Amino acid sequence: MALPLFDVHAHYQDSRYDEDREVLLEEMRAAGVKGIIDSGDSAESSVKCIQCAEKHDFVYAAAGIHPLNILDTTQEDIDRVRDMLNHSKVVAVGEIGLDYYYEDCAPADIQKKWCKKLIELAAESRLPIVFHDREAHEDSLNMLKYAAGMGVTGLMHCYSGSVEMMHEIIKLGFSISVGGVVTFKNAKKIVEVVKEVPIEKLFLETDAPYLTPVPFRGERNNSAMIAYVAEKISEIKGLNTEEMCNIIYNNSIKMFGQKRKIQEI
Repeated sequence: MALPLFDVHAHYQDSRYDEDREVLLEEMRAAGVKGIIDSGDSAESSVKCIQCAEKHDFVYAAAGIHPLNILDTTQEDIDRVRDMLNHSKVVAVGEIGLDYYYEDCAPADIQKKWCKKLIELAAESRLPIVFHDREAHEDSLNMLKYAAGMGVTGLMHCYSGSVEMMHEIIKLGFSISVGGVVTFKNAKKIVEVVKEVPIEKLFLETDAPYLTPVPFRGERNNSAMIAYVAEKISEIKGLNTEEMCNIIYNNSIKMFGQKRKIQEI
């Protein structure tokens, strides 16, 4: 029996899918993928995510602006995202967050300014957020505190923080999602996090086309490969893989069906 899989974070608008996007997405059904959230990283890509979701009943969209694309953001871009949040297939505000990894990133104050604006859209629209945090743990946690104060929930995608930070995130009412990194040989920190995170606060993702799990590391990722992530997590937590996937699938339906119904397939 195929595992019930829900990929809460992928980027099918990446150019690496241009030649076979539609065919690949349809193949996901046979692999047991019951849901995919195609996440925007700019106003432009968010529009394409919505168009993709309109074509496939098991694909949903998140509309947002990635922190690495935030430098030239204007209020007009924010208003465009706001309008998208009214669409029936948009189930989250994302991908948003903070990223201090690259030297040419937007300054922290600029990132935080627009991140707050996007969180405010989530509060206004009553949708969860999908949050990106890279080399910005303290400021990211403060952003989640700001969001929680406005009644916003959501998840920290591709979680890379400590066990202690994970507990702080959960206290704020947020969850974490885990992808292919957990299968990597040197991924000790995320393994410890997976051991301790409550199963009801755990989600599965690919971040496709990135972070492809072992044994396909280095290849283009896709949502079917989330099965390898699920198997590794069930091994770490000592749980039956199918039972665990059912729980995480229901987590996904509950989280992203807060405002819009997620079709159970």
